Amino acid sequence: MNDLKQKNVIITGASKGIGKNLAETFFKYKANIFLISRNENELKKIKSHLFKNKQKNQTIEYFLSDITEQKKISKIFNKIYKNYKSIDILINNAGITNDNILATMKNSQWYDVINTNLNGTYICCKAVSKYMIKQKSGKIINISSIIGQIGNKGQSNYAASKAGIVGLTKSLAKELASRNINVNVINPGYIKTQMTKNMHNKTNISYLNQIPLNRFGDTIDVSNLACFLASNKSNYITGQSINIDGGLVMQS
Repeated sequence: MNDLKQKNVIITGASKGIGKNLAETFFKYKANIFLISRNENELKKIKSHLFKNKQKNQTIEYFLSDITEQKKISKIFNKIYKNYKSIDILINNAGITNDNILATMKNSQWYDVINTNLNGTYICCKAVSKYMIKQKSGKIINISSIIGQIGNKGQSNYAASKAGIVGLTKSLAKELASRNINVNVINPGYIKTQMTKNMHNKTNISYLNQIPLNRFGDTIDVSNLACFLASNKSNYITGQSINIDGGLVMQS
């Protein structure tokens, strides 16, 4: 992935899990990374850790923001573009869950998840689009979930938000294609994060039995796919929804 060197990459939800690994992996490929999260302590740790292996002229910056704060996000993107003259890649990874069955779900649970996952992705896509249109190039990679395709008990809000991201991706890919901008979406299945570590053994076994490869994925699996989609190797790929789930969701 030598063509990622010195590319300017914005990653949201970058403080832990998949987002943290995305930051580490893109940095390893010598990209300049700009991390957005609400968790300053974790962002500081990531920056401190990566800074030790920083290449000459390589940049790592972080910004504290909720992705639903449209004015703040616009200012952050404007600052990055102004200082570094381009935004080459945006990875919309930030997201939350707030589970409950629909019959007893509070309105706040529904709106919070939709607002962060779907509206937050929209806000970041809109903020970056004007810069990518101006430079006539760019890669937008949205992180959805297989739950957006298959649903899950107690996660109607999460499933709706993630399905919406797929629709947003496909529409935006058509709108931006003439400006040489690729827009794709990655749908992770069960990935080893703190959430899967906290699952009871019986629950883990139940999920594993549904996965043909009989294992959970690693965060690096998602990062490797994101790096491919961000690189020149994917220049003829746009509007695609790609599952990375060990075969859990197979299309007939």
